[in-house]
This record gives sequence, structure tokens and C-alpha cells, in this order.
Amino acid sequence: MKLFLLKCRVLSKHLAVLTILVLVAIAAAQQPAQSTSPQAGSKPQVKVNILNVCTPSKNEQQEIASALAHVPKQPLFSTDFEVDRGRSTLEQRPEFLQAGVNAQFSAESASATWVRIRREFSVQALFSTVQYSFSVDSKDMVETLVFHVRDPKDLLEISIEDTASAVTSPAAMLGTSTPANRIKLERFGKSSVVLARCSATEPGPAPDQTAYEPLFQTASAVVTNYRSLLGARRTVPDELSRTKSVATSKPTAKKSARD
Repeated sequence: MKLFLLKCRVLSKHLAVLTILVLVAIAAAQQPAQSTSPQAGSKPQVKVNILNVCTPSKNEQQEIASALAHVPKQPLFSTDFEVDRGRSTLEQRPEFLQAGVNAQFSAESASATWVRIRREFSVQALFSTVQYSFSVDSKDMVETLVFHVRDPKDLLEISIEDTASAVTSPAAMLGTSTPANRIKLERFGKSSVVLARCSATEPGPAPDQTAYEPLFQTASAVVTNYRSLLGARRTVPDELSRTKSVATSKPTAKKSARD
């Protein structure tokens, strides 16, 4: 009888320990679900995508090469076109001047003058429109070429940018083949693919971008070709001079009724 009671006590202790372990396991399994459930006052999670613009991966290089290869060298344009010019404060630049966010606009300048040219492709083309913009302030000149895809599925648009110092004239810059320094692919539902020329920083020297030089050369050739196709070498200096004349002209005083 004593032996039977001893066995019962030992068994009950084992059952108690087992019950505690089961409860602990259940609580641990439920904890992640409780932590991920929305609660009042909890901060929303923010997802940050960091773009490797200096050394993109091989897959990203292939995407850039494929996109540039689809740009027509001898396009068929429709009869519709648009030419705009203006002056904007640097803090409120038009959206078409913000494709190249790495451009170093002068903080000392109060404004920048710009010219925009837009042409539409024929309905058979992959792209719907091409938009060329040229902006200049007291420090830099920025040239941006953007191709918008007609029926975006994965790719939305391609943008190519080059920059030159404003120590020379816009006509001189347009007369040379300024090398592209930034290529960007805007994708549908995905992060952008960007390749940019990177300079040395304080922590170390400039990255080796020799492998990406063919992509930069192809992009530079596209810009040079479309300068001619869009007549930018003639249109941009003419429109910039008109913008300057408007900015410097003073309103004439109106004659009074007595005069």
C-alpha cells in the first residue's frame, strides 16, 4: 500500500511538470502572433529599399542594357509636339527636372532657367513619348532624357542624365557629346534600377566602375542621337535667350487717362 501511494505521488509530480511545460510552449507559440497584431498606438512598420547605384548587380546591368537596346535609333514621330520654357526657383523645380536627383544644383542660385521638348512616337512603338529637358543655373547645366513606356507591365520609364559646369555656354555643351552620368529604370511594383557615376568619398576611393562603362557609353550615344532628332542644339539656346529676355525686361509704365 505504501509503495502504491509513493508511485502515485511521483506520477502526479511528473504530470504537474508536464502541464507546466505544455503551458509554456503554448504561450511561446502565441507570443509572435500577439506581437505582430495591430495595437492601439503602435508605430507602422516602414520598409526601406537601399539602391546600389554605384555597383548594380549583373541582373540589374542586364535590365539596363535591355532597356537601352529597345530605344529606337530612327523613330517615327507623330505630328504632335511640345516646347516649353521657363524659370523656376530651385526649391520648386518642375517634376521633369527632378529625374536626376544626384544633380548638384547651386544653393547660391535663386532660380534656374529651363527648356523642355516633348515628342510622341507612332502607335507601333514601345514608347509613347520622349521628353527632353535642359536646365541651367549659375553653377550647373543638367540635361535629362526620359522615355515613357506605352503599355507598362514591368518597365515604366527610362531616364538618362548628364551634367556639365555652367562655366561654358549651353550651346557649347550641346555641341559636344557630354557623357551620361546617371541611368534610371522606373519599374512597376518594384524598386528602381539606377546606375550613376560615383566619385571618391572620405572613407575610401571611388569604386571601380570599369565594368559599367559600356552602359554609360550606350546611354551617352542615345542622348547625342536624340539631341539631333529633337533639334535641341538649335531650340534650347533660342528658348533660353527668350527666357532671359523675359526675366530682364521691365514692365513699361502705363499712360494715365490725362495723357
